[in-house]
Amino acid sequence: MPMITCAKCGAQKEGFERPPFPGAMGARILEGTCPDCWQLWLKQQTMLINHYGLNVMDPQARQFLTRNMEAFLFKGGRTDDVDTTKQGQITY
Repeated sequence: MPMITCAKCGAQKEGFERPPFPGAMGARILEGTCPDCWQLWLKQQTMLINHYGLNVMDPQARQFLTRNMEAFLFKGGRTDDVDTTKQGQITY
């Protein structure tokens, strides 16, 4: 596996053999995210899905999760902090 510098933690670690996500975002993750930070994202993603009651088949919910994934892994873009007053509902 190739060595990469993780955009999230800044450490030099082994990367993935193949992208853990499809498309251009998957290529970006392959080049700049370590498996440890990917696992942290998966926990964060699960928390967001459960907290907001997201239907992952809904394109708007997937867009919400992708936007949060980019912000979480690459420290860029808009982050949507968990607002506990909106549990079970979300606006995209």
